Amino acid sequence: MRAYIAGIGMHVPEKVMTNADMEKLMDTSDEWITERSGIKERHFAAPGDGPSDLALPAAREALEMANLAPEDIDLIIFSTIAGDYMLPGGGCILNELLNIPGTPALDIRVQCSGFVYGLAVARGFIEAGIYKNILFAASEIQSVALDLRTEGRDTAVLFGDGAGAVVLQPTEDENRGVIATKLHADGRYARDLMVEAPSTRDNPWLTPEILEQNKHKITMNGRNVFKHAITKFPAVIREALEAAGIPKSDVKLVVPHQANLRISEAVANRLDLTMHEVVYSNIHKYGNTTSASIPIALYEAVKEGRVNRGDTLVLAAFGSGFTWGAAVVKW
Repeated sequence: MRAYIAGIGMHVPEKVMTNADMEKLMDTSDEWITERSGIKERHFAAPGDGPSDLALPAAREALEMANLAPEDIDLIIFSTIAGDYMLPGGGCILNELLNIPGTPALDIRVQCSGFVYGLAVARGFIEAGIYKNILFAASEIQSVALDLRTEGRDTAVLFGDGAGAVVLQPTEDENRGVIATKLHADGRYARDLMVEAPSTRDNPWLTPEILEQNKHKITMNGRNVFKHAITKFPAVIREALEAAGIPKSDVKLVVPHQANLRISEAVANRLDLTMHEVVYSNIHKYGNTTSASIPIALYEAVKEGRVNRGDTLVLAAFGSGFTWGAAVVKW
């Protein structure tokens, strides 16, 4: 028994922030942002919206593709770096929005690697026969945590908001499903990409001083993240392919976490893969949407006809934690 993706959906907020818009907020330029990241625009959520609000239309689309109603769902898995509230988790809020009281909801929080980690969790539940219809949503609102001043431009220009969702079901078809997953973490580098506050290490956990120090905004050691990403990405892809017993030549498409176009290009080069032909990229439209980036990219690849039944795909991510992982999937 394998877990396969029976439905997929995505949603991004209406508000588009172009590089020209970012120029009005900080000392930057379209040329500077594009050269360093490949990003042209990103979407920012409307005030009052939470990750569950973005996840809802993506979830509904995935359910429709899978020919399921919300009440058919056995389990909700929800991935986000920051939920609608500090507690409870976003999965419970999505449970309410879908009007399926009683359906269990599980939040996972491994940042950029959330989609690959979540696939591994869903795969385990389905292969064990515990759940049959799993709704897995990855949804991120990061715009509220960006330092939109010149001081924060190195990080602020990279991130956007969005959501992707999939429905996973069991199959006995050997030519479909999640074949292998490989996951890793190294907490020694946790502080190289983080939001430091609010934190239970502080009592009280939010003060004017903490806000003045901008500890509630995303900070990143970009140089170290890049160095590790271009090493860990290709290594875990090779590891997952080896576990699946599938040669690299059989891979139709690699869908990496959309962190930075320069990272994707470096990974393609190290794996001797053709960028844009084998390695998918849509970062120019959405920026880095953290755990939502892989399902958003996979959705667009499917809609563009880049993915067909039986194709071998590799989904891979690297990010805060540091966490990283890869999944080999037969579509």
